[in-house]
Amino acid sequence: MVDGRLSHWLIILVYTLILLKTEGINIGITYVETAVAKGAVCLDGSPPACHLDKGIGAGINNWLVRIEGGGWCNNVTDCLSRSNNRLGSSKHMEKEVAFSGMLSNEQKFNPDFYNWNRIVVRYCDGASFTGDVEAVNPATNLHFRGARVFLAIIEDLLAKGMKNAQNAILSGCSAGGLATILHCDKFRTLIPVGAKVKCLSDAGYFIHIKDVSGGKHIEAIYNEVVALHGSSKNLPESCTSRLNPALCFFPQYMARKIQTPLFIINAAYDTWQINNSLVPGVADPHGTWLSCKLDIYNRSTSQLQIMQSFRLQFLNAVSGLGSSTSRGLFVDSCYSHCQTGMQETWLGADSPMLGNTTIAKAVGDWYYDRSAFQKIDCPYPCNPTCHNNIFK
Repeated sequence: MVDGRLSHWLIILVYTLILLKTEGINIGITYVETAVAKGAVCLDGSPPACHLDKGIGAGINNWLVRIEGGGWCNNVTDCLSRSNNRLGSSKHMEKEVAFSGMLSNEQKFNPDFYNWNRIVVRYCDGASFTGDVEAVNPATNLHFRGARVFLAIIEDLLAKGMKNAQNAILSGCSAGGLATILHCDKFRTLIPVGAKVKCLSDAGYFIHIKDVSGGKHIEAIYNEVVALHGSSKNLPESCTSRLNPALCFFPQYMARKIQTPLFIINAAYDTWQINNSLVPGVADPHGTWLSCKLDIYNRSTSQLQIMQSFRLQFLNAVSGLGSSTSRGLFVDSCYSHCQTGMQETWLGADSPMLGNTTIAKAVGDWYYDRSAFQKIDCPYPCNPTCHNNIFK
């Protein structure tokens, strides 16, 4: 029998290693000590942290803020586990991380953003920076303060020069991509009036679906996250005023109301969602999906049909964004998760493309208003440029 919880954490570990070990320059960690007095702390009470590579030349007043991903913790046991690792404590975070892809400082690899101030915000609250519970149970010492952490880090960056920003992007991958969507308009209000502000979510468009057994696994997780972390008050009121707050973790129910320009990058066969929303371990007790989940080339005909149905549900959910040209959309038919932080998928000789356009070019053209970009790929396996994830 496959242990669903173990499978879930192994997958998160693999994605984390992929994101942290990509080629690029290594940037040291900065602890935001001033946040502690505001109660803006990680799960274990340690100060939040980020990595900052300062802009140069024409990019000195341009700021790219990228929120790290890493799933969520939806119960005390899970959050306690996180409080003893890098996803819940800055004490356990790597002292350096590699900046690559959209974070690269080389013009040939990142032509539109290489000379910007580039920041990685470390993820240590377990709720996409939405929680805020004042009380701390002395038996666990868990601090659910993600919303305060987000604000404290932005305030720290403003003090470091972002108060003079002319251009700014809030971005993120996975749970950080969801945080980007949820905090997009808030971020815009914190940046100086007159600056060009846009948001970019990479693999953060998690959809509301039933799993292969008919269960509501991902909805149940979000319900527990919102209840445990006290997230309701920090989710968009345009959504919480009409729906169960947990549903407002699904972008399909709230992203249309976002006023700030927003670009969505997502694989139509998002590996995290297929592994954890569509086929979580609890819905596959005999492990019949395990081989397929590890390598899409090992799928059966019936499994591919189910994944094609997932793609259609994803496209239907994305349609809720609306057709405004301020919305960017790059939905490829790859089996992957997070494509902007790795050089090979952001901009390389064989990077994924839609309409002969790489992700880097699509994003740059959209941000600088050179041209709009809203493209959806044909169904798998039609795109030979895909970098499909294979887990070993």
